[in-house]
Amino acid sequence: MNRVLLKLSGEALAGEKKHGFDEKTVYDVAGQVKKILDKGIQLCVVIGGGNFWRGRTSENMDRVKADSIGMLATVMNCIYTADAFRVFGIKSHIMTPFACGTMTELFNRDKAVEYMEQGEVVFFAGGIGHPYFSTDMATVLMAVEVKADVVLSAKAIDGVYDSDPKTNPNAKKYDSMQMKDIVDNKLGVIDLASAVLAMENKMPMMLFGLNGEDSIVKAVTGGFTGTYVNV
Repeated sequence: MNRVLLKLSGEALAGEKKHGFDEKTVYDVAGQVKKILDKGIQLCVVIGGGNFWRGRTSENMDRVKADSIGMLATVMNCIYTADAFRVFGIKSHIMTPFACGTMTELFNRDKAVEYMEQGEVVFFAGGIGHPYFSTDMATVLMAVEVKADVVLSAKAIDGVYDSDPKTNPNAKKYDSMQMKDIVDNKLGVIDLASAVLAMENKMPMMLFGLNGEDSIVKAVTGGFTGTYVNV
């Protein structure tokens, strides 16, 4: 692998608290990213906002406003995580599709690639800048634009199952599958529009649990135990 996009779920970053940040978890991510960068692998990051905001709080809330709050939640997550990276000596940049004062810079694909080629990390925050699209869409779209080799999707669950392992103790975990299976069976691993975009642009994904020991490093160096989604 030469260049990867790491997708972190906000829920996974919250750890046991299920809300906000678990500092140990975030610092563990930073330490693993440092190991990956030291191997000469370029890396960019998308973070979900589920640890702060997930959809509308009521049926009365406007969807556009709710999604706008979700976009800002991802910006907060990226600012926090980028600071944890700084502690490990990792230089990073936060790019957004909309202006956020001096906290971020506007997305520029060529500049993002230039940063990564210099060994620096780029955070893509704020989704795609429009409502009705999840961070899954931002993940696939950014991976395609910067020509990543694969999306590493670190979640609170350790792979793709045929049913919800939280409610079904006999749920079967897939070692590998096709993106077409996710689309055809509506498995909900990522939203359908994002899965179709990944399939059309041949962008594979590796889904795994963030809480596994060195799970991010193992995804790129060997010992991967999650689900590989081929295209």
